[in-house]
Amino acid sequence: MSPIIEAVPIGAARRSVGAPLAIEVRAASKHYGSLRALDGVSLEIAQGEFFGLLGPNGAGKTTLISLLAGLARADAGTLTVMGHDVVREFRAARRALGVVPQELVFDPFFTVRETLRIQSGYFGLRRNDAWIDQIIERLDLTEKANSNMRALSGGMKRRVLVGQALVHRPPVIILDEPTAGVDVELRQGLWQFIRELNCAGHTIVLTTHYLEEAEALCTRIAMLKQGRVVALDSTRNLLQRFAGVRVRVRLLPDRLPSTLEGWQARREGETRILQLPDYGSIEQLLAALRTAQVQVQELDVMQADLEDVFVQVMRTG
Repeated sequence: MSPIIEAVPIGAARRSVGAPLAIEVRAASKHYGSLRALDGVSLEIAQGEFFGLLGPNGAGKTTLISLLAGLARADAGTLTVMGHDVVREFRAARRALGVVPQELVFDPFFTVRETLRIQSGYFGLRRNDAWIDQIIERLDLTEKANSNMRALSGGMKRRVLVGQALVHRPPVIILDEPTAGVDVELRQGLWQFIRELNCAGHTIVLTTHYLEEAEALCTRIAMLKQGRVVALDSTRNLLQRFAGVRVRVRLLPDRLPSTLEGWQARREGETRILQLPDYGSIEQLLAALRTAQVQVQELDVMQADLEDVFVQVMRTG
């Protein structure tokens, strides 16, 4: 595969003093009738970041993306893309942004190549075939380039959506659940391509329910709950601050002593998964079990992951 051409300069990945942020959101609020979709959300995303936007269904992620893309207007607050206000400078802001939507939206009457050419036309781009050819190649769509969109599998259609978001070479790319319904092979190829775009300086914003993807890819993460940002930090700091240690334990008899009933625990078959604040708490666990004359049949200590962080933040945020 050939390398990506005409990408954003690598130097754009590091914001200099006075340079615009890739995305800036200030006290953004949005209501749909009595539903409060966003409640004073503020965040900054630097140029060149790989940023995760996580939250349960209904948390406000898609609403925030819609505001950035100009598909909806905030009731209060301001939003900018590459320094361009999404309302006052809509054309410039939209030109700087590529969005891969969660839904499989496509026109069934055109081929893959025609679809990408039409998308180029929306941005006033002519003679864009060289870039379109490269997108088709990098997304492994070469054999399907002249196939009608309605004849493609769900995974291939999602790849075309990625291609549509890239036809105008935007410096900022938002991926809204891009791997939903995509098989493992296609998913790995897609992430390889997106990593290369990020390394070339493109800012990537990812929403996903596959938290292992966010943990592996994102350098910084914001978690939304009921329209508010409840956690915002680097992935490493979130893991250190919230996750603690997980212990999988099988007990005889199969019961927890009353002194441990306040600990976060869930059952997994014949074992229990306990969430401990730190490694030092393991001795407290063993002492409580000895005192209650509960035998440890099996014990496995595991480093907590982003899913554990997410569960804790959603419970307490």
